[in-house]
Amino acid sequence: MQSLLAVPIPKAVELSGLSRSAIYEALKSKSLTAKKAGRRTLIPVAELEAYLASLPSYGEGE
Repeated sequence: MQSLLAVPIPKAVELSGLSRSAIYEALKSKSLTAKKAGRRTLIPVAELEAYLASLPSYGEGE
């Protein structure tokens, strides 16, 4: 199977484990970027991976 370059919001939610609201908040704060293809909002998989990598680790800062 060929890997996807970008995914729609529902698939980004499924892949990341984040809530739909968390995805939209990250988009609004420009922590995560998306592309528009017609009416579809697509999140590049590399962007999603980079965003998840930028999140703090569990227990960090305790």
